[in-house]
Amino acid sequence: MPLNLDGFLRSLIRELVGTLEEVVGLEQASGFVSVVGQTMGERLDKEYRTALGVSSLTREQLTHVLIDLKRRIQGDFYLVELSDDKIVLGNRACPFAKMVADRKSMCMMTSNIFGSITAENLGYAGVELQKTIAAGDPECRVVVHLKEDVVPQVGEAREYFRSQPHDTG
Repeated sequence: MPLNLDGFLRSLIRELVGTLEEVVGLEQASGFVSVVGQTMGERLDKEYRTALGVSSLTREQLTHVLIDLKRRIQGDFYLVELSDDKIVLGNRACPFAKMVADRKSMCMMTSNIFGSITAENLGYAGVELQKTIAAGDPECRVVVHLKEDVVPQVGEAREYFRSQPHDTG
């Protein structure tokens, strides 16, 4: 019987999200997952800044942090593009593995973790999930816009702002 803690927890999350999507709809389920992602993002941001011994992450450090945190949970994120305006990441393997299939609201975890960490360190993030494995794409494509005035008007970008001022030096 192929049962272990990791598989059990992934299945549990999938079923919880599926139940939410069925009971309250995709948009509301995404909202609930977003709240959890925001909390996780805040905690992870503090842990990474403490581990790196910095009060704020630079754009380059932030890029490494986003990739590292997903790799630690069995994602396969990689850098596609880094500029003053955006960070574009690809992903070949979802941390939720096959459990993410047809559970688009689970992608709000990535959006909110990436968005909250980026906004806390750089002041702003507009996260656009251009492609997702959950939607049936072979890979994910996540664009983290770093400047509010360059976020596309069309699309699914979610905006995040720094919740508290902190030393950026």
